[in-house]
Amino acid sequence: MKRIVIALALAANPAMAEPDARAGQGVFFTNCAGCHGPDARGAGPAAKLLTVTPPDLTRLASDNGGVFPMLRVVRQIDGRDPMLAHGGEMPLFGQLYDFPDGAIKSEAGQPIITAQPIADVAAWLESVQQ
Repeated sequence: MKRIVIALALAANPAMAEPDARAGQGVFFTNCAGCHGPDARGAGPAAKLLTVTPPDLTRLASDNGGVFPMLRVVRQIDGRDPMLAHGGEMPLFGQLYDFPDGAIKSEAGQPIITAQPIADVAAWLESVQQ
């Protein structure tokens, strides 16, 4: 019920910002590059300490039939689809992403309601696909 109310409130707000890939690069560098590397290829300085090698995030589209899996990416970052390698729910950065104030279109065109920094990171990841 809470998600329905939030989605309706956000749908009524035409001032919701578009995803900003440049801002997403900064958020990624600050919060994700330690493991995933500044270029998102999985070779961050902490990667060698991990038991699971971080994936090359620039290959998400090529590994998905040429389509960037936007919905899957957002759901893994915002915790709706937690990953064991992330220690459970993501993100591990406190309440930075706790509020749904952003939206980005899924690969099928439907809006995905999430926090603006997550929408920005997903937009940046989509922009760096090989």
